Amino acid sequence: MTTATSVHTSNISSLTLLARGKVRDNYAVGSDRILMVASDRLSAFDVIMGEPIPGKGALLTQMALFWFEKLGKNGANLCPNHLTGESPESAVTAEEVPFVTGRSMLVKRLKPIPVEAVVRGYLAGSGWAEYQVSQSVCGVKLPAGLQNASKLPEPIFTPAAKAIVGEHDENITFEQMCDKIGVDLAEKIKTLSIAIYKTAYEFALTKGIIIADTKFEFGLDADGTLTLMDEVLTPDSSRFWPAESYEASFKEGKNPPSFDKQFVRDWLETQTWDKTPPAPRVPREVIEKTAAKYQEAWTRLTG
Repeated sequence: MTTATSVHTSNISSLTLLARGKVRDNYAVGSDRILMVASDRLSAFDVIMGEPIPGKGALLTQMALFWFEKLGKNGANLCPNHLTGESPESAVTAEEVPFVTGRSMLVKRLKPIPVEAVVRGYLAGSGWAEYQVSQSVCGVKLPAGLQNASKLPEPIFTPAAKAIVGEHDENITFEQMCDKIGVDLAEKIKTLSIAIYKTAYEFALTKGIIIADTKFEFGLDADGTLTLMDEVLTPDSSRFWPAESYEASFKEGKNPPSFDKQFVRDWLETQTWDKTPPAPRVPREVIEKTAAKYQEAWTRLTG
């Protein structure tokens, strides 16, 4: 569905569609590149909502590009990324240019690592739920007495096995990750993910944002080089909390008001729904407030 303000599902007929993810539609450009088009779809609890968030895809793309620049050769130089440096518009016909401008990346085609690299600096979401049962998250033992939204003594690496669209990603232990992809690669991803998180966390804090947790995706290029791919440090892949209201929320045992899709998650938790498709229809007020949250995160980070 395409309107003047939103794109729920892209349709680039001049290219071969490879896959539709929760948010991104990927098209083949030759044999070595992919055009990633960020739609305005929103997924929550791994289910795609029927209603798009206007402007979300463009904002996610610009934010990912902002972080790729900050983490790459012109910034912290922590890790190569999948960007080719080529214009996405160059991959489509003149008629299709409006559907990719501002919301697309032309990237290298990589061999994806089938594990999401999750880093948590705070206890929230599924991590908080698991901690209450076992005082650990993905096999990582944590101190006793932590509360919802507690800051952890040090960021922890808690991987997840990637699921197909419509299925839930599965939290796994680091040992399980090693079994899946090998010890050396797993260790490298863990070390790099924590380094990226710490760099981003320190920068975001100067802008009044706490990055509570985030997830990264990596792939291998033709030479076997580990490469950061997909999106990075966006409101869809991270929990962003306003630093100025964190302490008050934490003392009340609440999640701080977030700049991400937590607003939709919280609304969904009030609905009678078993977290399987189809999702409830999201009311306009929730859509508008979610769009405003995404925009505020972008404005804070970039000024």
